[in-house]
Amino acid sequence: MMAKAQQGEGKRFGRVAVLLGGDSAERPISLKSGQAVLAGLRRAGVDAHPLDPARDGVDALVRKDFDRAWIALHGRGGEDGTIQGLLEHLEMPYTGSGVLGSALAMDKWRSKRLWRGAGLPTAPFARVTRREELAAAGEEVGFPLIVKPAHEGSSIGMSRVNGPEALEAAWQKAAELDPEVLLERWIDGGEYTTSVLDGQALPVIRLETPHEFYDYAAKYESNTTGYHCPCGLDPDREAELSRLCLEAFAALGGSGWGRVDFMIDGQGTAWLLEVNTIPGMTDHSLVPMAAQAAGIDFDSLVVRILETSFRDREAQT
Repeated sequence: MMAKAQQGEGKRFGRVAVLLGGDSAERPISLKSGQAVLAGLRRAGVDAHPLDPARDGVDALVRKDFDRAWIALHGRGGEDGTIQGLLEHLEMPYTGSGVLGSALAMDKWRSKRLWRGAGLPTAPFARVTRREELAAAGEEVGFPLIVKPAHEGSSIGMSRVNGPEALEAAWQKAAELDPEVLLERWIDGGEYTTSVLDGQALPVIRLETPHEFYDYAAKYESNTTGYHCPCGLDPDREAELSRLCLEAFAALGGSGWGRVDFMIDGQGTAWLLEVNTIPGMTDHSLVPMAAQAAGIDFDSLVVRILETSFRDREAQT
């Protein structure tokens, strides 16, 4: 049966700031996510109000005009531990991962180093910070590969590279957004995602797109992207992969809610891609889809996420 947010329960949260917008490259998506979250909270009876740090500043937070914050900021400044650090300093409860988990998950290179050190499966990779490192990094990783800004989300600045001749152009595209660029071995296979809600894995979703990969357009603009839930995997295999994703999320210090993306290659091997600690909440977004499959409607989902703001963060910062 569909779990629905109960009217009247919202008073226990006090006055809630929905942080949205910001000044990262993902601002347009954050505005959409934040407005959807705001509407869901209000329908559930929560006294919620929008706050855009890039437009409104953070004075209202400093003045303690709010009791807690629902963070819907995507990208740098909102998903990398920055706003979390401010809220910690203000002793204001907030949703999602703490400072450490947010910072690690936002850094693709360090995420993958940590996973590799923990014995978790992730594809070969290298970091490039200057042009002189590029050729050797490409040879180390092997072609085809994918080039990514190390600290961006929503597939912004990403390119597939089939050979050395196209590597520099892809690196320049990514380097315009981030001085740290990640090269990662291309995995041929299916793309999947597991949403995490308060320590539990939601049903796995398999993504299908006619694009070369699940890029920005496929995520937010295309009507041709397929979302398969059930994902088509054997139930035991899905449960095994859900456990892997929970372990990968915890290894980075993630908490509260988030999403873990992974690939399965032609031999059936799973490869971890990245963790999103503040995934999108738009009408194209994956966490609401997974929650729906688990019997959790959108309004209940945003309230469940808000409930994560009550927990003790001492070990997370």
